[in-house]
Amino acid sequence: MWMMFQVIPIMWKSVRPSKVADMPAVVNTFWLPKGYEGLTFFGHILTPTQELAERFNSGYSAIKNHEMIHLRQAQSCGDSWLRFYLLYIWYWLKGLRMNRRMKHAAYLLNPFEMEAYRRMHDIGYLQRCQGGAEEWRTYAKMPMKRRLSMYQNNH
Repeated sequence: MWMMFQVIPIMWKSVRPSKVADMPAVVNTFWLPKGYEGLTFFGHILTPTQELAERFNSGYSAIKNHEMIHLRQAQSCGDSWLRFYLLYIWYWLKGLRMNRRMKHAAYLLNPFEMEAYRRMHDIGYLQRCQGGAEEWRTYAKMPMKRRLSMYQNNH
C-alpha cells in the first residue's frame, strides 16, 4: 500500500521536462504494470526491482534510452509533463479499439511508444533531439490501421 503513495513526492517536486538532464530510476511495483521494466514518471523511471534500478542508473541501456525518449517527447509537448500524460492517455484510449486485432495494441500503437521503440537502439537519437522528440507527431496523424500494418511489418 505504501508503494502507491511513494510517487507523490516525485510529482510534487517535479520540474519541467527541459530541466531534467537524466532520469534516476526508483523502485515502485504498484504503478508499474506486470511485465514492464520501466515507466517514465515526472522525470523519474519507475522499475519493479532494485537490480533493474541500479542497471538504469549505472549507464546506457536500450530500455533507459526508450524512457529518455519519453522525456524528450514531454519536452515537445509544450515542455509539460501534464500535457504529455494527457496526450499519452488520449492516444492509448483511441488504441483500445484495436486490442481485438492485436494484444496490447493500445500500448504498442500509441505514437509515443512507436517512436520510443523505433529509436531506443539509436544511441545518438537523444543528442539529435535535444529540444524535443517530434517523430510521434507523424505517427499520431496516421490512421490506426496504418500504424497496425507498420507495426506488423516491423515485427
